Parts: sequence; C-alpha cells; structure tokens
Amino acid sequence: MGAGFAYGLAAIGPGIGIGYVVGKAIEAMARQPEAAGMVRTTMFLGIAFTEALALIGFVVFILLGL
Repeated sequence: MGAGFAYGLAAIGPGIGIGYVVGKAIEAMARQPEAAGMVRTTMFLGIAFTEALALIGFVVFILLGL
C-alpha cells in the first residue's frame, strides 16, 4: 500500500512538469512562429526527461512491492 502511495506522489511531479513544459512551448511558438520547429524539438526533449522521473518512481514502486 505504501509503495502505491509513493508511486502516486512520484507521478504528480512529472505530470505538473510536463504541463508546464508544454504550456511554455506553446507560449514560445505563439511568440515566435518561425522557431516552432526548434521549440517543438526542445519541448519533446523536456517531456522525455520529465517523464523519466515518473519511470524512476515506477521502478522504485516495483522494487518496494517485491
């Protein structure tokens, strides 16, 4: 039960982080449409690194569950 709670908490941070990254990327693309390709690439990298935190939390959840 505690492991599930820990994973839930570990998933909240990346969820908020991904929302922030995407929001700022959309804001940047609206401000400079000519740089949309570069901003999109950077956005996907930011999403990948942020999602890695949730993956680490999931691995810890699995290890604590054993």
